[in-house]
Amino acid sequence: MRPFPIVAVSLLAAATALTGCVKQTKAPFEAGVCMHVVEQKDGTLKYNPVARNIASMELCAAELEGMRIRFIRMGSPIRELTGAYQGKFIFVQKDGIYLGDTYEGARFMSLVRTGDGRLAVPGAMPPQ
Repeated sequence: MRPFPIVAVSLLAAATALTGCVKQTKAPFEAGVCMHVVEQKDGTLKYNPVARNIASMELCAAELEGMRIRFIRMGSPIRELTGAYQGKFIFVQKDGIYLGDTYEGARFMSLVRTGDGRLAVPGAMPPQ
């Protein structure tokens, strides 16, 4: 009966040690600069400024959404894109906008798409 807790603790310690080896790409911090992020063929990220003097992450997400819509209107097959704003990543996807501290890490819902494609704060729209 005693070996089970020792094995469990050992596995937990090993898992914790391995998470330290996972690549953690952080977004650059440039005050007020909204950037489009492009993954290069070699796996590195290229940051292209889209707009300057942006006051909030939501306004940067709106700039990126406008860019996505313009790409689609020009016939681009790209439906999702990634941006960065003041040390955070912004993921513009078909079901909404997500934020993340790292490029590879967890993403958290920031805005959801309504039935007509607009963006809204989660929970602001009545259930359908």
